[in-house]
Amino acid sequence: MTTEDTPMPSIRLWELYFLVTAVALAAAVVLVDGYSTGPRVVAAGAIALMVVFYLAVARPLILRDWQGISSLLTCAGILTLFTVAVAAVPLATWLMFMIIPMIFMLVSLRRAVALVAVANVIPVLLGIVRGGSNGLALDLVIAAISTAAGICIGVWITKMAEQSEQRAQLIAELEANRAEVARLSHEAGVAAERARLAGEIHDTLAQGFTSIITLLQAADPGLRDERLALAVRTARENLAESRAMVAALSPTALASASLPDAVRRSAARFTEESGVPASFRVTGDFRGLPTRLEVVLLRAAQESLTNIRRHAGANEVAVLLAYAPSSVRLVVRDDGCGFDTTASGGFGLPGMRSRAEQAGGVLTIRSEADTGTTVELEIPA
Repeated sequence: MTTEDTPMPSIRLWELYFLVTAVALAAAVVLVDGYSTGPRVVAAGAIALMVVFYLAVARPLILRDWQGISSLLTCAGILTLFTVAVAAVPLATWLMFMIIPMIFMLVSLRRAVALVAVANVIPVLLGIVRGGSNGLALDLVIAAISTAAGICIGVWITKMAEQSEQRAQLIAELEANRAEVARLSHEAGVAAERARLAGEIHDTLAQGFTSIITLLQAADPGLRDERLALAVRTARENLAESRAMVAALSPTALASASLPDAVRRSAARFTEESGVPASFRVTGDFRGLPTRLEVVLLRAAQESLTNIRRHAGANEVAVLLAYAPSSVRLVVRDDGCGFDTTASGGFGLPGMRSRAEQAGGVLTIRSEADTGTTVELEIPA
């Protein structure tokens, strides 16, 4: 049932059934032979009143799914009109096929079963009043069969209505859950994108600005021009990185060079900025990789070199890019002071590890005091 005044499609079908049944029976009682005009008019009038009574009283209760005392009184009114019609013309007993669905739609299943039994007893009692006990046994058998059939039909109607309502509720819940999943997915996507951009900014712009500050602070009169030129070049590259991040979110170093060339330039810049020699070599057969994988490898190399420059105090650095048939491995090794790999903080190592996991790779960091640090990233490709 629905709480609104607009009838559901199933209710409209039942109402069409009620109307067709009422018109057919009204025509039958008017045209049947063996009865005077008075009983025919009474029976037809009772059927017409039943239709009006349904539209004015029963229908609003059905639409509101109201099953209180009002529904019981409505069923009593329907049974009264049924009794009048059957008393006038016994052929009106066929109204049973009309009133049984009404009863099951108006009241609960238990009450409907009792009222259907009462409805089937009414023609039997009227038959006794009209003709005594002649044919009583047959009437009782017919009433019993009619009662059983009516209850079965009514129970089926009730169960179908309940299933329809349950399906409607399930569909509503599924739509609500789908909307919630879409909302949560959007929020998760936004959060992941924010984290990714934060890591990208840390690995590019923040490192570049730090290099500029370091170069300017370390500039002495003898090396001033060289340091200033390097600072200007770093600032320009940072500007290019920021524009690329806005436009395509991919490193400019990879836009005009291969991955080995980009890593080699990063190692060379590290040497220029820190004065620490950084060797670079490539093993295996070079092949182009998807841009997203090259970005992960390049960022890992840049982040590792930045950490060495800031914290390691190393005297020598080695960078290896190894191409295997099913993977690519980046190794950055220094002979610095080492660090505690269990410590957390910043976007550096956590961001590197997050990008490695997103690419399906494995990041391994080995570090010991006074022996240096090795960062190894292997990505399937």
